[in-house]
Amino acid sequence: MFTLSLEGLRPAAASCHAVTFFASSIRFPYTLPMDPTRDLGRLLVIVGIVLTTAGALLYFSGRLPFRLGRLPGDIVHRGEHATFYFPIATSILLSIGLSIILWLVSHFRR
Repeated sequence: MFTLSLEGLRPAAASCHAVTFFASSIRFPYTLPMDPTRDLGRLLVIVGIVLTTAGALLYFSGRLPFRLGRLPGDIVHRGEHATFYFPIATSILLSIGLSIILWLVSHFRR
């Protein structure tokens, strides 16, 4: 049985003299604990960037060369009293775009 301390591992029982670990033989990576206000600030900055980007896309959507929601492949059926709309091409395009963005974020966080 061994106990873990800041100096390293050392035998807990006096009968285990043959096994000795020194602080220089085992290195523990020491990281400072994150400050909760710093984490909150980082989260607010990221949320702000995402909201600004989404707002800009919505604001300038009429000037884009393509219109999300009206791509070829989106299913629209207009009946006499109802309209059925299923944006399958838009959903696929958004899924691919978000997958690439999330992959890039996870790739650069490593």
